[in-house]
Amino acid sequence: MITGFVNVEFEPIIPLSIRHADGKVSTQDAIVDTGFNGWLSLPPDLIDELNLTWKRRGRAILGDGSECVFNVYEAVVIWDEALLTIPVDEADSELLVGMSLMEGYRLTMQIFAGGRVELRKINTV
Repeated sequence: MITGFVNVEFEPIIPLSIRHADGKVSTQDAIVDTGFNGWLSLPPDLIDELNLTWKRRGRAILGDGSECVFNVYEAVVIWDEALLTIPVDEADSELLVGMSLMEGYRLTMQIFAGGRVELRKINTV
């Protein structure tokens, strides 16, 4: 199970551990974004700091209908105590955990500042 909290801006926050290219691990607060169907988005400065490997260009339609082209990198994250290699979208925003990373989990939140956020693995048959 992954646990976090709702901040004063009513954003659900969870800790996310990401491996640097040299194997060092750093933990960052990430916003759970149910409107983002990707895996993870990181700002360019953090991608540089982690020295992530560039994989390809990506394309997405944003909420306002406009199209966005961005770089896609590869990262290893520790997700619910397991190592996962996932695609990372470069974006000028906060760290965002998307729906693809949360697939197979139940998300529950207490919607008030300081409320609890839980991601719990569910058994699907």
